[in-house]
Amino acid sequence: MITLAKWSIQDYHQMISAGILSDRHVELLEGEIIEMSPEKPLHRKITDSIAEYLREKFRGLAKIYEAHPVTLPNSEPEPDIAVVKIPVSLYDFRHPYSEEIYLLIEVSDTTLEKDLEEKRFLYASAGILEYWVVNIETEQIIVFKQPSIDNYQFQKIYSQGTIFTLVFPDIEILVEELLK
Repeated sequence: MITLAKWSIQDYHQMISAGILSDRHVELLEGEIIEMSPEKPLHRKITDSIAEYLREKFRGLAKIYEAHPVTLPNSEPEPDIAVVKIPVSLYDFRHPYSEEIYLLIEVSDTTLEKDLEEKRFLYASAGILEYWVVNIETEQIIVFKQPSIDNYQFQKIYSQGTIFTLVFPDIEILVEELLK
């Protein structure tokens, strides 16, 4: 049996500071440094469109980050979109922590299985309130809410209609706008 060495957040940051990972597109998941899939043009377009739409919806209420790290216990993933607390000065010297994250979104084309399994369990165990997976192929949004120890208690699939977030329940998010 092979035992892998697990890396801490501090180890990971030291490797980044030392330039060891400068030529790699990686993220830290459960103590393992994982190579990220290259981004395809459609993925970029949809991610950008969703981010712009959410910036309009949450202006003055939250910050929308695209493909930037968040710091969770033993992990530092780079979700496609993170909706986080303001003011942004909180993140001058660190990335957002679990308790500062309102919503994480992964846009999935080649990473659907990883996003629905590994990342879902990771985000739930970190206490992320809400997690959405945008399935490019089926044009659906899978919404996960109510995190527990290692999973979400609520799951709903949308292909049209309106989504209401837990933190901002008065703001209507139109599914059709997210899938443009």
